[in-house]
Amino acid sequence: MDNLSDTLKKLKITAADRTDDSLEGCLDCLLQALTQNNMETSEKIQGSGILQVFASLLIPQSSCTAKVANVIAEIAKNEFMRIPCVDAGLISPLVQLLNSKDQEVLLQTGRALGNICYDSHEGRSAVDQAGGAQIVVDHLRSLCSKTDPASEKLLTVFCGMLMNYSNENDLHSLEFPCVCDLKNLEPLKFKYSLQAQLINMGVIPTLVKLLGIHCQNAALTEMCLVAFGNLAELESSKEQFASTNIAEELVKLFKKQIEHDKREMVFEVLAPLAENDAIKLQLVESGLVECLLEIVQQKVDSDKEEDIAELKTASDLMVLLLLGDESMQKLFEGGKGNVFQRVLSWIPSNNHQLQLAGALAIANFARNDGNCIHMVDNGIVEKLMDLLDRHVEDGNVTVQHAALSALRNLAIPVVNKAKMLSAGVTEAVLKFLKSEMPPVQFKLLGTLRMLIDAQAEAAEQLGKNVKLVERLVEWCEAKDHAGVMGESNRLLSALIRHSKSKDVIKTIVQSGGIKHLVTMATSEHVIMQNEALVALALIAALELGTAEKDLESAQLVQILHRLLADERSAPEIKYNSMVLICALMGSESLHKKVQDLAFLDVVSKLRSHENKSVAQQASLTEQRLAVES
Repeated sequence: MDNLSDTLKKLKITAADRTDDSLEGCLDCLLQALTQNNMETSEKIQGSGILQVFASLLIPQSSCTAKVANVIAEIAKNEFMRIPCVDAGLISPLVQLLNSKDQEVLLQTGRALGNICYDSHEGRSAVDQAGGAQIVVDHLRSLCSKTDPASEKLLTVFCGMLMNYSNENDLHSLEFPCVCDLKNLEPLKFKYSLQAQLINMGVIPTLVKLLGIHCQNAALTEMCLVAFGNLAELESSKEQFASTNIAEELVKLFKKQIEHDKREMVFEVLAPLAENDAIKLQLVESGLVECLLEIVQQKVDSDKEEDIAELKTASDLMVLLLLGDESMQKLFEGGKGNVFQRVLSWIPSNNHQLQLAGALAIANFARNDGNCIHMVDNGIVEKLMDLLDRHVEDGNVTVQHAALSALRNLAIPVVNKAKMLSAGVTEAVLKFLKSEMPPVQFKLLGTLRMLIDAQAEAAEQLGKNVKLVERLVEWCEAKDHAGVMGESNRLLSALIRHSKSKDVIKTIVQSGGIKHLVTMATSEHVIMQNEALVALALIAALELGTAEKDLESAQLVQILHRLLADERSAPEIKYNSMVLICALMGSESLHKKVQDLAFLDVVSKLRSHENKSVAQQASLTEQRLAVES
């Protein structure tokens, strides 16, 4: 260390004299000391005030410039040295050196800037202000096609620098020449300005081209992948990626990977890219699905932690690819495709992850009537019911949720409803009525609502099921779970609307469901308001005597007055509110409430409503109110 102190003093003097030979000796000594103990040497350098001197030594004409940049690259491996490097004014002269023609100067300068950017907002910001990114992007563009070792080395360093520069969430930053341990880094808040800047510079097509040409270079490939991962998080990048052959290159690269870690790196890029529908289709056409199916086959029986993780990643990505309409239809192939058949075989599997992925895949295939009808006709409902049966007692919640999602989607086409009801889907679904998991409750409700749509007999049977109706009333109060609360209300209404049954209405009244239907009429969603009003009109027409006390205590008349007086109410809401008012006149107590609120004034104004149906109903309602007053 005494020797180092002498070197630093000497360096200050020789820097002023610009004696290259003496300077070179001092720099060699510093580099040697950094090799032996980087942290302690860096602390000594910081304490000596020599950093400001380095700024004056970073000149293109000097033969020592590359060594000065090398020293900076080494000290910037330490987190505590990055801001001091920025404060010492090193960024601007380093960025100027990016214009050098000297290969070694470019190499060491790239390393220095890359390490200063690593996990350092100040470093990235300074490089941004100095215009360093554009120069590096230009270098990548001009060097991209060169495959000699020196050019590839330079490409690797520049790629790594951009990787650290673009990595504003600091998950994948790199200290040259070693990749940092990703597992020990906590993700920070995303800020996308620098990534967006690189995208606007057109870096994506260059990196994709680079990946294709240099796919044999492991270090360079890894840099590209991490840079892709950083950029792919940005939605604006997807369009640029979609205009390249990224899908083909990634699939080609994926097929070559044997090690789990390497495949994981490719997966980390594929997942965000596969969120884009155009890229989904490109990945399918490039053969990614076949690779994923192969991984599933290889790993399904393994109990190794990394194999289980890879099986999950592969099957999850498979499901993601099916979210695109075109990619999904291409893989469905009229229900005869190899991929569809393989996915089908996952459902009876004993592996929970494959059961989950299989059910989710079916739910994704069931996104148009043609596919749904084909699947129901070919026995998929029975497979899903068998799967649900395996998960009734202490079952896997995610599998329950996925299987119910698939059944809900399959129940949408009119021709499927009766078939699914005959197959016993209602009974299979009702087994989960005791579930305390909101996602399962939500899908259960949605499935039942789809099944009884225009199915009077099924709606009546369910509507007389006291346990179901009591559970619905309970869930109508699940304020912590808006989805469950909304679906419960909608199913209550649907039971009345599709059954038109007095017995169903009596069951709902006895279970305390009326107040929830009245509240539903005030929903912010017009469709829910309307469903509630139609159900309430049927109650008033069929069982007004049974329901009048509950309707009165829920303040239905006051709510109808508000809906009619509110200019924002949709025409169908005004129309059905007036139909309901007329129906309520058969109850003495409710009739009195209508008279007390001066409905005539509100209704008479609606006779001139722009919607003809509303205007006609207003005239009829006005007449009825006048006669009954």
